[in-house]
Amino acid sequence: MNHTDQPTPRLRTTWGDLDLTRFPEDPRDRLRAWDAADAYLLRRLAADGTGLTGSVVVVGDRWGALGTALAGAPGCAPVLISDSYLGQRATAANLERAGHTGARLLTTQDAPPDRIDVLIVRVPKSLALLEDQLHRLRPALHEGTVVVGTGMVKEIHTSTLKLFERIIGPTRTSLAEQKARLIFTTPDLAPSAGSPGSPGSPGPNPWPHSYRLPDDVGVLAGRTVVNHAGVFCAEHLDIGTRFFLQHLPDRSGARRIVDLGCGNGVVGTSAALTHPDAEILFTDESHQAVASARATYAANAGDRPGDAVFRVGDGLAEAEPESVDLVLNNPPFHSHQATTDATATRMFAQARAALAPGGELWVVGNRHLGYHVKLRRLFGNSELVASDPKFVVLKAVKRPSRRGGA
Repeated sequence: MNHTDQPTPRLRTTWGDLDLTRFPEDPRDRLRAWDAADAYLLRRLAADGTGLTGSVVVVGDRWGALGTALAGAPGCAPVLISDSYLGQRATAANLERAGHTGARLLTTQDAPPDRIDVLIVRVPKSLALLEDQLHRLRPALHEGTVVVGTGMVKEIHTSTLKLFERIIGPTRTSLAEQKARLIFTTPDLAPSAGSPGSPGSPGPNPWPHSYRLPDDVGVLAGRTVVNHAGVFCAEHLDIGTRFFLQHLPDRSGARRIVDLGCGNGVVGTSAALTHPDAEILFTDESHQAVASARATYAANAGDRPGDAVFRVGDGLAEAEPESVDLVLNNPPFHSHQATTDATATRMFAQARAALAPGGELWVVGNRHLGYHVKLRRLFGNSELVASDPKFVVLKAVKRPSRRGGA
Protein backbone atom coordinates (compact mmCIF):
# COMPACT_ATOMS: atom_id res chain seq x y z
CA MET A 1 0.00 0.00 0.00
CA ASN A 2 1.43 3.38 -1.00
CA HIS A 3 0.92 6.17 1.53
CA THR A 4 1.82 9.83 1.48
CA ASP A 5 1.63 12.70 3.94
CA GLN A 6 0.78 15.14 1.14
CA PRO A 7 -2.81 15.54 -0.06
CA THR A 8 -1.66 15.54 -3.70
CA PRO A 9 1.88 14.12 -4.10
CA ARG A 10 3.85 15.33 -7.10
CA LEU A 11 5.44 13.00 -9.59
CA ARG A 12 8.68 14.57 -10.80
CA THR A 13 9.60 13.70 -14.39
CA THR A 14 11.93 14.95 -17.11
CA TRP A 15 8.89 16.44 -18.86
CA GLY A 16 7.48 18.27 -15.87
CA ASP A 17 6.20 17.78 -12.34
CA LEU A 18 2.68 16.40 -12.11
CA ASP A 19 -0.13 16.62 -9.57
CA LEU A 20 -1.95 13.31 -9.95
CA THR A 21 -5.11 12.00 -8.33
CA ARG A 22 -7.07 8.77 -8.36
CA PHE A 23 -10.80 8.50 -9.14
CA PRO A 24 -13.10 9.11 -7.43
CA GLU A 25 -11.12 11.88 -5.79
CA ASP A 26 -11.22 11.73 -2.02
CA PRO A 27 -9.07 14.01 0.15
CA ARG A 28 -9.07 11.30 2.84
CA ASP A 29 -7.60 8.70 0.47
CA ARG A 30 -3.91 8.23 1.20
CA LEU A 31 -3.30 5.90 -1.75
CA ARG A 32 -1.15 7.58 -4.39
CA ALA A 33 -1.98 7.77 -8.08
CA TRP A 34 1.53 6.55 -8.98
CA ASP A 35 4.23 4.34 -7.52
CA ALA A 36 7.92 3.51 -7.82
CA ALA A 37 7.34 1.35 -10.91
CA ASP A 38 5.87 4.32 -12.81
CA ALA A 39 8.70 6.63 -11.73
CA TYR A 40 11.40 4.05 -12.57
CA LEU A 41 10.13 3.53 -16.11
CA LEU A 42 9.85 7.26 -16.80
CA ARG A 43 13.41 7.85 -15.56
CA ARG A 44 14.71 5.05 -17.75
CA LEU A 45 12.94 6.26 -20.89
CA ALA A 46 14.40 9.73 -20.39
CA ALA A 47 17.90 8.43 -19.61
CA ASP A 48 17.94 6.12 -22.64
CA GLY A 49 16.71 8.87 -24.95
CA THR A 50 13.90 6.62 -26.22
CA GLY A 51 12.24 8.23 -29.22
CA LEU A 52 8.66 9.13 -28.35
CA THR A 53 7.52 10.81 -31.55
CA GLY A 54 6.21 7.72 -33.30
CA SER A 55 3.23 5.58 -32.30
CA VAL A 56 3.48 5.26 -28.51
CA VAL A 57 1.06 2.90 -26.76
CA VAL A 58 0.70 2.56 -23.00
CA VAL A 59 -1.21 -0.47 -21.71
CA GLY A 60 -2.60 -0.84 -18.20
CA ASP A 61 -1.69 2.59 -16.80
CA ARG A 62 -3.27 2.50 -13.34
CA TRP A 63 -4.37 6.11 -12.80
CA GLY A 64 -2.75 7.89 -15.73
CA ALA A 65 0.71 8.60 -14.33
CA LEU A 66 2.57 7.13 -17.31
CA GLY A 67 0.26 8.53 -19.95
CA THR A 68 0.12 12.00 -18.42
CA ALA A 69 3.89 12.20 -18.12
CA LEU A 70 4.54 10.97 -21.67
CA ALA A 71 1.90 13.30 -23.10
CA GLY A 72 4.19 16.12 -21.94
CA ALA A 73 7.16 14.84 -23.96
CA PRO A 74 7.77 16.86 -27.16
CA GLY A 75 5.91 15.34 -30.11
CA CYS A 76 4.39 12.51 -28.08
CA ALA A 77 0.68 11.75 -28.43
CA PRO A 78 0.30 8.42 -26.63
CA VAL A 79 -2.53 5.95 -27.03
CA LEU A 80 -3.60 4.76 -23.58
CA ILE A 81 -5.32 1.36 -23.34
CA SER A 82 -7.07 0.45 -20.10
CA ASP A 83 -9.64 -2.01 -18.82
CA SER A 84 -10.65 0.28 -15.95
CA TYR A 85 -13.38 2.92 -16.24
CA LEU A 86 -12.23 4.48 -12.97
CA GLY A 87 -8.63 4.47 -14.17
CA GLN A 88 -9.66 6.19 -17.38
CA ARG A 89 -11.62 8.83 -15.49
CA ALA A 90 -8.54 9.52 -13.38
CA THR A 91 -6.34 9.61 -16.48
CA ALA A 92 -8.63 12.09 -18.24
CA ALA A 93 -8.66 14.35 -15.18
CA ASN A 94 -4.87 14.17 -14.79
CA LEU A 95 -4.30 14.95 -18.46
CA GLU A 96 -6.63 17.93 -18.25
CA ARG A 97 -4.95 19.18 -15.07
CA ALA A 98 -1.57 18.99 -16.82
CA GLY A 99 -2.90 20.74 -19.93
CA HIS A 100 -2.20 17.80 -22.26
CA THR A 101 -4.69 17.26 -25.08
CA GLY A 102 -2.94 14.90 -27.50
CA ALA A 103 -3.44 11.56 -25.76
CA ARG A 104 -6.10 9.11 -26.96
CA LEU A 105 -7.90 6.75 -24.59
CA LEU A 106 -8.97 3.26 -25.68
CA THR A 107 -10.43 0.33 -23.76
CA THR A 108 -9.21 -3.26 -23.81
CA GLN A 109 -12.27 -4.10 -25.91
CA ASP A 110 -11.36 -1.55 -28.64
CA ALA A 111 -9.26 -2.41 -31.68
CA PRO A 112 -5.62 -1.47 -30.95
CA PRO A 113 -3.56 0.76 -33.28
CA ASP A 114 -2.29 -0.80 -36.52
CA ARG A 115 1.33 0.12 -35.79
CA ILE A 116 3.22 0.52 -32.52
CA ASP A 117 6.73 1.99 -32.31
CA VAL A 118 6.96 2.13 -28.52
CA LEU A 119 4.95 -0.24 -26.33
CA ILE A 120 4.85 0.40 -22.59
CA VAL A 121 3.17 -2.20 -20.41
CA ARG A 122 2.24 -1.64 -16.79
CA VAL A 123 2.13 -5.26 -15.61
CA PRO A 124 -1.42 -6.01 -14.41
CA LYS A 125 -2.41 -8.09 -11.42
CA SER A 126 -4.03 -10.58 -13.80
CA LEU A 127 -1.61 -12.73 -15.79
CA ALA A 128 -4.51 -13.66 -18.08
CA LEU A 129 -5.13 -10.00 -18.96
CA LEU A 130 -1.45 -9.57 -19.78
CA GLU A 131 -1.56 -12.65 -22.01
CA ASP A 132 -4.66 -11.41 -23.84
CA GLN A 133 -3.28 -7.91 -24.37
CA LEU A 134 0.11 -9.10 -25.65
CA HIS A 135 -1.67 -11.35 -28.14
CA ARG A 136 -3.89 -8.48 -29.29
CA LEU A 137 -1.01 -6.01 -29.63
CA ARG A 138 1.56 -8.32 -31.23
CA PRO A 139 0.33 -7.83 -34.85
CA ALA A 140 1.03 -4.08 -34.54
CA LEU A 141 4.66 -4.55 -33.50
CA HIS A 142 7.66 -4.51 -35.83
CA GLU A 143 11.32 -5.47 -35.44
CA GLY A 144 12.24 -1.96 -34.28
CA THR A 145 9.47 -1.58 -31.69
CA VAL A 146 10.74 -0.67 -28.23
CA VAL A 147 8.90 -2.83 -25.67
CA VAL A 148 9.26 -1.95 -21.98
CA GLY A 149 7.23 -3.28 -19.08
CA THR A 150 7.18 -2.07 -15.51
CA GLY A 151 5.87 -3.23 -12.17
CA MET A 152 6.73 -3.69 -8.55
CA VAL A 153 9.00 -6.65 -7.82
CA LYS A 154 6.11 -8.52 -6.18
CA GLU A 155 4.08 -8.15 -9.40
CA ILE A 156 6.71 -9.57 -11.78
CA HIS A 157 7.14 -13.33 -11.67
CA THR A 158 8.84 -15.94 -13.83
CA SER A 159 5.46 -16.58 -15.46
CA THR A 160 5.24 -12.88 -16.34
CA LEU A 161 8.57 -12.93 -18.15
CA LYS A 162 7.69 -16.18 -19.93
CA LEU A 163 4.59 -14.53 -21.40
CA PHE A 164 6.63 -11.65 -22.84
CA GLU A 165 9.18 -14.15 -24.16
CA ARG A 166 6.65 -16.52 -25.72
CA ILE A 167 4.36 -13.94 -27.31
CA ILE A 168 6.77 -11.15 -28.29
CA GLY A 169 10.42 -12.24 -28.06
CA PRO A 170 13.63 -12.43 -26.00
CA THR A 171 13.12 -10.82 -22.60
CA ARG A 172 15.35 -9.58 -19.79
CA THR A 173 14.80 -7.59 -16.62
CA SER A 174 16.52 -4.67 -14.94
CA LEU A 175 17.96 -4.47 -11.49
CA ALA A 176 15.40 -3.54 -8.87
CA GLU A 177 15.08 0.07 -7.69
CA GLN A 178 12.81 0.99 -4.79
CA LYS A 179 11.24 -2.48 -5.09
CA ALA A 180 10.36 -1.85 -8.75
CA ARG A 181 11.66 -3.62 -11.84
CA LEU A 182 11.61 -3.09 -15.60
CA ILE A 183 11.10 -5.65 -18.39
CA PHE A 184 12.83 -5.28 -21.77
CA THR A 185 11.63 -7.38 -24.70
CA THR A 186 13.01 -7.49 -28.24
CA PRO A 187 10.32 -8.35 -30.80
CA ASP A 188 10.97 -11.61 -32.65
CA LEU A 189 8.12 -11.70 -35.13
CA ALA A 190 9.47 -13.90 -37.90
CA PRO A 191 7.33 -16.98 -38.59
CA SER A 192 8.77 -19.99 -36.83
CA ALA A 193 8.59 -23.65 -37.74
CA GLY A 194 9.05 -24.57 -34.10
CA SER A 195 6.50 -25.32 -31.44
CA PRO A 196 3.64 -22.92 -30.65
CA GLY A 197 5.53 -21.83 -27.54
CA SER A 198 8.58 -20.57 -29.42
CA PRO A 199 9.12 -16.87 -30.30
CA GLY A 200 7.61 -16.02 -33.66
CA SER A 201 4.83 -18.56 -33.13
CA PRO A 202 3.00 -17.77 -29.87
CA GLY A 203 -0.07 -19.84 -30.69
CA PRO A 204 -3.68 -18.59 -30.61
CA ASN A 205 -5.08 -16.23 -28.01
CA PRO A 206 -6.95 -18.47 -25.51
CA TRP A 207 -9.31 -15.69 -24.44
CA PRO A 208 -12.25 -15.46 -23.90
CA HIS A 209 -12.57 -18.70 -21.96
CA SER A 210 -15.76 -20.68 -21.18
CA TYR A 211 -16.49 -23.35 -18.60
CA ARG A 212 -19.42 -25.30 -17.22
CA LEU A 213 -20.87 -24.27 -13.86
CA PRO A 214 -21.20 -26.85 -11.06
CA ASP A 215 -24.47 -28.56 -10.20
CA ASP A 216 -25.10 -26.83 -6.85
CA VAL A 217 -25.64 -23.23 -8.00
CA GLY A 218 -29.39 -23.09 -8.46
CA VAL A 219 -30.89 -22.24 -11.83
CA LEU A 220 -27.47 -21.91 -13.45
CA ALA A 221 -26.46 -25.48 -12.61
CA GLY A 222 -24.58 -27.04 -15.51
CA ARG A 223 -24.79 -23.91 -17.67
CA THR A 224 -21.94 -22.13 -19.44
CA VAL A 225 -20.17 -19.00 -18.19
CA VAL A 226 -18.01 -16.85 -20.49
CA ASN A 227 -14.95 -15.00 -19.19
CA HIS A 228 -12.79 -12.44 -20.93
CA ALA A 229 -9.24 -12.15 -19.63
CA GLY A 230 -8.76 -10.27 -16.40
CA VAL A 231 -12.14 -11.06 -14.87
CA PHE A 232 -11.93 -12.37 -11.31
CA CYS A 233 -11.61 -16.18 -11.22
CA ALA A 234 -11.84 -16.41 -15.01
CA GLU A 235 -11.03 -20.13 -15.18
CA HIS A 236 -13.36 -21.44 -12.48
CA LEU A 237 -16.21 -20.25 -10.26
CA ASP A 238 -14.87 -18.65 -7.09
CA ILE A 239 -16.19 -20.04 -3.82
CA GLY A 240 -17.72 -16.75 -2.67
CA THR A 241 -19.87 -16.41 -5.78
CA ARG A 242 -20.74 -20.10 -5.57
CA PHE A 243 -22.03 -19.59 -2.02
CA PHE A 244 -23.96 -16.49 -3.12
CA LEU A 245 -25.64 -18.34 -5.99
CA GLN A 246 -26.88 -20.94 -3.54
CA HIS A 247 -28.65 -18.28 -1.45
CA LEU A 248 -29.91 -15.63 -3.90
CA PRO A 249 -33.38 -14.23 -3.24
CA ASP A 250 -36.26 -15.55 -5.30
CA ARG A 251 -38.24 -12.34 -5.19
CA SER A 252 -40.82 -12.31 -7.94
CA GLY A 253 -41.93 -8.76 -7.12
CA ALA A 254 -38.61 -7.15 -8.05
CA ARG A 255 -38.98 -5.27 -11.33
CA ARG A 256 -35.51 -3.70 -11.54
CA ILE A 257 -32.54 -5.75 -10.38
CA VAL A 258 -28.87 -4.73 -10.39
CA ASP A 259 -25.83 -6.99 -10.52
CA LEU A 260 -23.46 -4.43 -8.98
CA GLY A 261 -19.83 -5.20 -9.80
CA CYS A 262 -21.11 -7.88 -12.14
CA GLY A 263 -17.85 -9.60 -13.10
CA ASN A 264 -18.74 -12.39 -15.52
CA GLY A 265 -22.45 -11.83 -14.91
CA VAL A 266 -23.39 -15.15 -13.29
CA VAL A 267 -25.25 -13.49 -10.40
CA GLY A 268 -27.32 -11.22 -12.63
CA THR A 269 -27.96 -14.03 -15.10
CA SER A 270 -29.22 -16.23 -12.25
CA ALA A 271 -31.56 -13.41 -11.18
CA ALA A 272 -32.71 -13.02 -14.79
CA LEU A 273 -33.77 -16.67 -14.92
CA THR A 274 -35.69 -16.48 -11.64
CA HIS A 275 -37.24 -13.09 -12.52
CA PRO A 276 -37.99 -13.51 -16.25
CA ASP A 277 -39.91 -10.23 -16.63
CA ALA A 278 -37.59 -8.00 -14.61
CA GLU A 279 -35.07 -5.57 -16.07
CA ILE A 280 -31.54 -6.61 -15.11
CA LEU A 281 -28.73 -4.05 -15.00
CA PHE A 282 -25.20 -5.46 -15.19
CA THR A 283 -22.65 -2.85 -14.19
CA ASP A 284 -18.92 -2.97 -13.55
CA GLU A 285 -15.96 -0.63 -13.88
CA SER A 286 -14.12 -3.26 -15.96
CA HIS A 287 -14.72 -3.35 -19.72
CA GLN A 288 -13.62 -6.99 -19.73
CA ALA A 289 -16.15 -7.83 -17.03
CA VAL A 290 -19.09 -6.22 -18.80
CA ALA A 291 -18.16 -7.98 -22.05
CA SER A 292 -18.11 -11.25 -20.10
CA ALA A 293 -21.47 -10.54 -18.49
CA ARG A 294 -23.01 -9.77 -21.86
CA ALA A 295 -21.74 -13.07 -23.28
CA THR A 296 -22.79 -15.10 -20.22
CA TYR A 297 -26.27 -13.61 -20.29
CA ALA A 298 -26.65 -14.21 -24.04
CA ALA A 299 -25.61 -17.85 -23.62
CA ASN A 300 -28.16 -18.54 -20.89
CA ALA A 301 -30.97 -15.99 -20.79
CA GLY A 302 -30.96 -14.14 -24.09
CA ASP A 303 -34.49 -15.26 -25.00
CA ARG A 304 -36.24 -14.13 -21.79
CA PRO A 305 -38.90 -11.40 -22.11
CA GLY A 306 -37.30 -8.97 -19.66
CA ASP A 307 -34.70 -6.40 -20.68
CA ALA A 308 -31.00 -6.54 -19.88
CA VAL A 309 -28.76 -3.47 -19.71
CA PHE A 310 -24.94 -3.66 -19.69
CA ARG A 311 -23.06 -0.63 -18.40
CA VAL A 312 -19.40 0.14 -17.82
CA GLY A 313 -19.22 2.83 -15.17
CA ASP A 314 -18.81 3.85 -11.57
CA GLY A 315 -21.29 1.40 -10.12
CA LEU A 316 -24.67 3.05 -9.50
CA ALA A 317 -23.31 6.59 -9.34
CA GLU A 318 -25.45 7.63 -12.32
CA ALA A 319 -28.59 5.70 -11.34
CA GLU A 320 -31.86 7.51 -10.73
CA PRO A 321 -32.60 7.76 -7.01
CA GLU A 322 -35.12 5.21 -5.72
CA SER A 323 -35.32 3.47 -9.09
CA VAL A 324 -34.18 -0.06 -8.13
CA ASP A 325 -35.89 -2.89 -6.23
CA LEU A 326 -33.02 -5.31 -5.64
CA VAL A 327 -29.22 -4.95 -5.70
CA LEU A 328 -26.96 -8.02 -5.67
CA ASN A 329 -23.32 -7.37 -4.80
CA ASN A 330 -20.09 -9.31 -4.34
CA PRO A 331 -17.75 -6.35 -3.72
CA PRO A 332 -14.00 -6.50 -4.32
CA PHE A 333 -11.68 -5.73 -1.44
CA HIS A 334 -8.55 -4.99 -3.48
CA SER A 335 -7.54 -2.00 -5.56
CA HIS A 336 -4.66 -3.34 -7.65
CA GLN A 337 -2.23 -4.58 -4.94
CA ALA A 338 -3.77 -2.58 -2.08
CA THR A 339 -6.30 -4.10 0.31
CA THR A 340 -9.12 -1.63 0.97
CA ASP A 341 -12.80 -1.56 1.86
CA ALA A 342 -13.31 1.78 0.13
CA THR A 343 -14.87 0.18 -2.96
CA ALA A 344 -17.35 -1.87 -0.93
CA THR A 345 -18.33 1.15 1.15
CA ARG A 346 -18.91 3.20 -1.99
CA MET A 347 -20.99 0.43 -3.57
CA PHE A 348 -23.18 0.10 -0.47
CA ALA A 349 -23.82 3.85 -0.40
CA GLN A 350 -24.64 3.89 -4.12
CA ALA A 351 -27.05 0.98 -3.64
CA ARG A 352 -28.86 2.73 -0.80
CA ALA A 353 -29.33 5.85 -2.90
CA ALA A 354 -30.61 3.87 -5.91
CA LEU A 355 -32.98 1.56 -3.99
CA ALA A 356 -36.64 2.42 -3.65
CA PRO A 357 -38.10 2.31 -0.12
CA GLY A 358 -38.51 -1.35 0.75
CA GLY A 359 -35.81 -2.33 -1.74
CA GLU A 360 -33.06 -4.71 -0.68
CA LEU A 361 -29.30 -4.95 -0.98
CA TRP A 362 -27.93 -8.51 -0.80
CA VAL A 363 -24.18 -8.86 -0.22
CA VAL A 364 -21.76 -11.76 -0.01
CA GLY A 365 -18.36 -11.33 1.62
CA ASN A 366 -15.68 -12.91 3.77
CA ARG A 367 -16.78 -13.11 7.39
CA HIS A 368 -13.77 -11.15 8.64
CA LEU A 369 -14.57 -8.06 6.52
CA GLY A 370 -17.39 -7.02 8.86
CA TYR A 371 -19.75 -5.75 6.20
CA HIS A 372 -22.68 -6.00 8.64
CA VAL A 373 -21.26 -3.02 10.53
CA LYS A 374 -21.17 -0.85 7.42
CA LEU A 375 -24.66 -1.93 6.36
CA ARG A 376 -26.13 -1.10 9.77
CA ARG A 377 -24.47 2.30 9.62
CA LEU A 378 -25.88 3.04 6.16
CA PHE A 379 -29.25 1.26 6.24
CA GLY A 380 -29.95 1.02 9.94
CA ASN A 381 -30.27 -2.75 9.62
CA SER A 382 -28.46 -5.88 8.47
CA GLU A 383 -29.81 -9.43 8.45
CA LEU A 384 -27.70 -12.57 8.21
CA VAL A 385 -29.22 -14.70 5.44
CA ALA A 386 -26.67 -17.52 5.31
CA SER A 387 -23.16 -18.29 6.54
CA ASP A 388 -20.43 -20.89 6.44
CA PRO A 389 -16.98 -20.86 8.07
CA LYS A 390 -15.65 -18.39 5.47
CA PHE A 391 -18.53 -16.40 3.95
CA VAL A 392 -21.72 -14.59 4.93
CA VAL A 393 -24.69 -13.47 2.87
CA LEU A 394 -26.25 -10.31 4.30
CA LYS A 395 -29.44 -8.40 3.51
CA ALA A 396 -30.13 -4.72 4.16
CA VAL A 397 -33.52 -3.09 3.53
CA LYS A 398 -34.02 0.52 2.45
CA ARG A 399 -36.54 1.87 4.95
CA PRO A 400 -38.65 4.95 4.29
CA SER A 401 -37.60 7.93 6.35
CA ARG A 402 -39.97 9.19 9.00
CA ARG A 403 -40.46 12.29 6.88
CA GLY A 404 -41.67 10.16 4.00
CA GLY A 405 -38.49 10.55 1.95
CA ALA A 406 -35.50 8.31 1.30
